[in-house]
Amino acid sequence: MKTDEISPQEKAVIRALQGDFPLCEEPYKVLADQAGMTEQEFIDCVKSLTNDKKIRKMGAVLRHREAGFVANALCAWFVPPEHLDEVALKMIQNPAVSHCYDRTTAPNWNYNLYTMVHAKSRSECERIINELSEVTGITQFQILYSKKEWKKTSMKYFCE
Repeated sequence: MKTDEISPQEKAVIRALQGDFPLCEEPYKVLADQAGMTEQEFIDCVKSLTNDKKIRKMGAVLRHREAGFVANALCAWFVPPEHLDEVALKMIQNPAVSHCYDRTTAPNWNYNLYTMVHAKSRSECERIINELSEVTGITQFQILYSKKEWKKTSMKYFCE
């Protein structure tokens, strides 16, 4: 039976999934132990949470600077609104694009699509951004480079 409420067992699973993923032979057993249940109960609960759309995805967080991607650019693009979906779908095909967002414009700032590009140098970022421009035909953009990373954490839920 599907319900929008999240049970105590589901909260325990969500809490366990939010931490570092155990690098061992039986990672779900370790997480299940943290959540106070068997490995099979844990896996069944994850499947149920996913099927009920209470969680959308599980994924790794890449600490890109530690991996050598030290040039990071937020690129703001002006895309005609009627082509926004088409252009975004082309941009996300590039593996160097980690994020792609549609944003509301502001006075004197008509950029409405934002991509985050990670590379090993500024020149590589610029090469990738120029490729995106060529592939999409979008020529109006601003590159905003990261100077310092202040925070990189994921949301934490049910940590009461």
